[in-house]
Amino acid sequence: MPLTQPTIALSQPSAEEALIHLKEVWKVFKMPAGTFEALKNINLSIRGGEFVSVTGKSGSGKSTLVNMITGIDRPTRGEVRVNGTLLNTLSEGALSVWRGHNLGIVFQFFQLLPMLSVLENVMLPMDFCNRYDPAEREERAMALLRRVGLEKVAHKLPAALSGGQQQCAAIARALANDPPILVADEPTGNLDSRTAAQVMEIFTDLVAHGKTLVMVTHDLSLAQRAHRVLVISDGELIHPAIVATWPHLSHTKMRLLNRHLQTLRLPPTASLPACRWAMVLEGTLHPRPSRRRLLARPAPLSAGTWRAFSHAEEATTYTADTSGALVLLLDEKAWESLRQSAPDLITTLQNRHGGHA
Repeated sequence: MPLTQPTIALSQPSAEEALIHLKEVWKVFKMPAGTFEALKNINLSIRGGEFVSVTGKSGSGKSTLVNMITGIDRPTRGEVRVNGTLLNTLSEGALSVWRGHNLGIVFQFFQLLPMLSVLENVMLPMDFCNRYDPAEREERAMALLRRVGLEKVAHKLPAALSGGQQQCAAIARALANDPPILVADEPTGNLDSRTAAQVMEIFTDLVAHGKTLVMVTHDLSLAQRAHRVLVISDGELIHPAIVATWPHLSHTKMRLLNRHLQTLRLPPTASLPACRWAMVLEGTLHPRPSRRRLLARPAPLSAGTWRAFSHAEEATTYTADTSGALVLLLDEKAWESLRQSAPDLITTLQNRHGGHA
C-alpha cells in the first residue's frame, strides 16, 4: 500500500474533536543542580485516525511527551485526556489496566521476551488483560502475525528473527488487544532503510483501517509520511503553522517565532486588530474597500496566506468573513522584538508578502 503524504496542518482539532488532548502540560524534573523543565505548557490535540509524527533533537522532550500520552509518566501540572479518560486521576493500578485496553506501544529495541516464542509474545497482552476467550487467543495472535508477514516464524524464538522481523512482531504484539491508539518510540531506529519502509507500510495500513498512530522519530523523511508533523524544541511544541510554512528554519528560530506569535479567533465580520503581521489559519480575511480609488484593492487572505503590514493600523482594514477566522499575529511589540533579536527572521516573514503556506 502506498505511503500517505502529509497535509499542511495549520491548526489543531478542538478538544471536543480530539482522541488525545493535552492541556497546559508541564513536566519539571528536580535535579541536584536545580529544576529542569522537560515540557513547557504543551497544548496538543490529535484526532482519532490521525497519523502524527513527533520530531526534535535528542533531549528536546519527544519521549517525555509520549510518556505523558501513555501514562508512563505524569505531568507536573496540566491535564492529559486520552480516549475520554483523564489520566491524571488514575492510580497506578488503574492506569495499567487502562493502558492494556487502550494503547499499543512499539519500542525501538522491540522488548520481546527472549524465552517465549514469537506467537507467545503476541498472546501475552491478551493474557495479562484477560481479553478474549483463552481458546481464541492463539488464533488471534496467529492472525496478527499473518498480517505483518510473520506466520512462518510464529513458533521461533525472537533471537532467530532479523531486526525487522522482531519489530514486526512487536507491532503485532501492540495490536493484541485491538487498542484504538498505537504509540511508537523510534520504531525504525535500529532498522535499515528497506526494512524501515516495510514497517512504515504496516503503520500506514493500520491508520487506513482506523488506528491512531503517534510516532517519535529522528528520521525526517519518515516523519513526513505522517498526516501531521509535530516539532518539539527545548520542551516547547512549535506551532504547526510554523512547521508547515518554514520547515527549513532552525529549531532555534522556530522556537523564537513560536514565543512571539499570538493566536486569535475573530468573530464573524470582526476586524483584525492592529498588528504588523498576520497569517490566516481558518476562514478568510477580506480587505475593506479603500477610499483612495487610485489604490488597487488588496487580495483577500485565505487559510494559509499571510501578510506583513507597513504599519499596525493597516491590519485593521481586514475583516473576517461571515464564519469568522482563526489567525496568528505579531503585534508591534513582538515585531520590534524580533527585528532587534533576529532581523533575518523578519526578512523571512516579509519575503513572501501575501504568500501561501
